[in-house]
Amino acid sequence: MKFNLKKFKILIKKISNKILIRKSSSQLFNSRDYWEKRYLSNNNSGAGSYGRLAEFKAEVLNDFVKINNIQSIIEFGCGDGNQLSLANYPNYIGVDVSKTAIKICRQKFKEDSCKKFHHSNEFKKTNKKAELVLSLDVIFHLIEEDVFENYMKDVFSAATKYVIIYASNYEDHFAPHVKCRKFTNWMDRNVKDNWKIKEIIPNKYPFDKENPDTTSMSDFYIIEHTI
Repeated sequence: MKFNLKKFKILIKKISNKILIRKSSSQLFNSRDYWEKRYLSNNNSGAGSYGRLAEFKAEVLNDFVKINNIQSIIEFGCGDGNQLSLANYPNYIGVDVSKTAIKICRQKFKEDSCKKFHHSNEFKKTNKKAELVLSLDVIFHLIEEDVFENYMKDVFSAATKYVIIYASNYEDHFAPHVKCRKFTNWMDRNVKDNWKIKEIIPNKYPFDKENPDTTSMSDFYIIEHTI
């Protein structure tokens, strides 16, 4: 087969342009603004927090909390609170970058004294910790590198016993607000001496591109503090 230099150059140019577009979108995209505008326009936290996906997550999390006698929980990225409405948690703090999401949750759970909510800027001043820290369908929405780095540091620094991450764990960037990351690489670089993956629970409804609203890219990663 004869090598076609012209076609090869065209292919390389297409690949380079695709990389530049993705890089540009990451630089321009502001995940905090995206979610604030989303909740302000009466949109919800997404399909992963509703229907059978929400029920699957609640089943796994409620069982874990009960079996391990977890008494305190912090969730980074609580969203509109619909997932939380299925939860059985003794003491819970929800944190989010969207002020509107926090208002929604405070209103929704105003009669529940076991649940508190903080905007992320406000929460940083509290230095609160919990036995279990949750990150549910959040990591692949952290488009900016610095936002991802700071988020991961916040998650692990707030946990005393367990971290549960529900996310994809591979590299891909297929939408402006979706950037899948192999987050275990970050763990290997930053927390491998103190935290180990105890169990991986595959999604009951693995992703199907023909049915994206009721299937998911995410699996459960149960991570335990080893010291």
